[in-house]
Amino acid sequence: MKIIVATKGKVRLNRILEWFLYFVCYCAIFFLISLCFESFYIDPKHPLLFSILASFIIYILNQTVKPLLVRLTIPVTGLTLGLFYPFINLLILKLTDWILGSHFQLSDFWVALAISLLISVINFLVDSIMIKPIIRKVKNHG
Repeated sequence: MKIIVATKGKVRLNRILEWFLYFVCYCAIFFLISLCFESFYIDPKHPLLFSILASFIIYILNQTVKPLLVRLTIPVTGLTLGLFYPFINLLILKLTDWILGSHFQLSDFWVALAISLLISVINFLVDSIMIKPIIRKVKNHG
């Protein structure tokens, strides 16, 4: 999934633009989900700012901590036939909750687990319905 940009006859891959597209969609998903659940709180004084910060923190945690957690929990994930994996996503959300403090809170464990599942499903749908077609369109015209 790379966006191809034509420059001076050469075609190059532009990962920053692709990352930005994913980032904007993730921020919007966070903001919309925070409106749907009372136990998922993003500071109402600056909801856009804290959605952006939460998305950035989750991106960093997904790139650094999550691969380690996935490797450490392979036996448990295998024994549960993959049903433990959403708990890793929940842990990433709880770490984000801890980092942002009172500006971003997940108060109920089971609702937080449902929210992590919902975020995963919505990310998958947005990726397949919106982002991949945009990338393919730019790639074909580049």
